[in-house]
Amino acid sequence: MVKTILKLGASLAVLAVLFAMMDTQAILTRLRGAELRWLFLAFGTLTILTFLMARRWQLTARALNLDLDYGRAVMEYYIAQLLNLVLPGGVAGDATRAVRLRKQGDLKRAAQSVMIERLIGQSTLFIMMFAGFTLSLVLPGGMPWPAATWGWLAGAVIVALCALFYARRDGAIATFLATSFRLMRRPQQIVLSAAIAILISVSFYACAKATGTTLPAASLFTLIPLILTSMLIPLSVGGWGWREGAAAALFPFAGALPSAGVAAGIAYGAVMLVAALPAAFFLFFQTNRDH
Repeated sequence: MVKTILKLGASLAVLAVLFAMMDTQAILTRLRGAELRWLFLAFGTLTILTFLMARRWQLTARALNLDLDYGRAVMEYYIAQLLNLVLPGGVAGDATRAVRLRKQGDLKRAAQSVMIERLIGQSTLFIMMFAGFTLSLVLPGGMPWPAATWGWLAGAVIVALCALFYARRDGAIATFLATSFRLMRRPQQIVLSAAIAILISVSFYACAKATGTTLPAASLFTLIPLILTSMLIPLSVGGWGWREGAAAALFPFAGALPSAGVAAGIAYGAVMLVAALPAAFFLFFQTNRDH
């Protein structure tokens, strides 16, 4: 209970600080004037993403000899997304996915299927972001990232390599990583994960566009993934606060106002929640079927 209050309080506190520091009226004006066509595009993109991520999970589960049909995968993914958005920490839904899938095999393999699927997704997003930053720094005419970005990229690579080195010294973790990398290299997983990573960025781009900000194309592979990565911070509810804070800090690199970043982040959070609402139907349908 204390952790729940702490995480909720952290999200509210960050949002309160942002509104205190920004032009609140400008943020509200952008939200009130949001273009529905772009919000609908974001909603449609997030819906497609759910179906694609459910397929990725199904492939992962089957590779672990778990019998998971596609319709069940879609239903469970919707429920997990809604729980991740409304409960603190952002992982309660994934834990629920694992527990509910254990009947198809055992809890260990069910949990591994969820963790590997999430790892594949995050790894693909990081790889795309790393490639995007590298190209932006090398090619002329890109976004004006500071020279220190090279240091951040090098530091990220070193940290990742050190983490892999120490993880491989643990037998269980080494086996888990080996399985993850083996599945990640499968052609269907590569195509699915690449499409998902791009569509995630497109969905945020659409919310920025809806609230009056046109981000450069390069932001799809640099700025936006970096903003969305902030949602992984566990001290929040649904990424609220940290996402808006990251957008406020990074939007100026794209020539936009910090307040525009806050408005885009809020719009994105709202659309994500609406896009996850079909989970309520699945829960109602399943409850009635069980009775």
